[in-house]
Amino acid sequence: MPATDLQLLIGAALEAGKIATRYSGSTAQRWDKPDGAGPVTEADLAVNAMLEQRLPAARPGYGWLSEETEDSADRLTKDRVFIIDPIDGTRSFAEGSKTWAHSLAIAERGEVTAAVIYLPLRNLLYAAAKGQGATLNNEQIRVTERGDLEGAAVLAAKPNLQPRHWRQGQVPDFKRNYRPSLAYRMALVAQGRFDGMMTLRPSWEWDIAAGDLIIREARGVCSDRQRKPLRFNNAHPRLNGVIAAGSGVYGLLSEQLEPESPGIAP
Repeated sequence: MPATDLQLLIGAALEAGKIATRYSGSTAQRWDKPDGAGPVTEADLAVNAMLEQRLPAARPGYGWLSEETEDSADRLTKDRVFIIDPIDGTRSFAEGSKTWAHSLAIAERGEVTAAVIYLPLRNLLYAAAKGQGATLNNEQIRVTERGDLEGAAVLAAKPNLQPRHWRQGQVPDFKRNYRPSLAYRMALVAQGRFDGMMTLRPSWEWDIAAGDLIIREARGVCSDRQRKPLRFNNAHPRLNGVIAAGSGVYGLLSEQLEPESPGIAP
């Protein structure tokens, strides 16, 4: 990993924030993607256009994977690849909320090595580089050290608490919380604001790549729902859910989940 990769992502994220905040979320032009893939706004496309010009120009040998760019198998031939969500939480953005993020990552041979999650309207910039720890606004962050699940604060959508997803149908007695941006949920766990997060639905790489590294560099554990490490730049860029927490809560969550339960529809 070039030593300047993280600074490249930080600069690009800050510029993305300037572009996105020029739009008033609730009045930005909006479209629905085909096949129920969710909404996209003119802000998503403007941010993506800037990033797609700026980042590959700075690293011409890297591949490119973005939610708002038509995918190409060319990225599979690259050792390093940008994994980008121009705006994670587009629905939240379109509603005029502040809880949306730019999520930028670089993966090398399947492992994320540099990552940024930036919420411009909340002035929160989470960043990490492999082996260098994780920061929020340049201050080091760490996951919580909680060792029990009862009463733990866990970020999860309501469908994840259906009994069919838990061994013997017993849903643990943790406190469920929610944020619309998946990248932000992961960043909040890394920050220690929440004890863990989980999503059992198939998850796009661009939603979770940056959060995976930031959590691990904050001394947390991150895997798919079957405890397998997250690997990126797959031919089909979707992974089997996410579980992330400090080691204590992670172990309890993953042990009590039913790994073969029917999936949650995307």
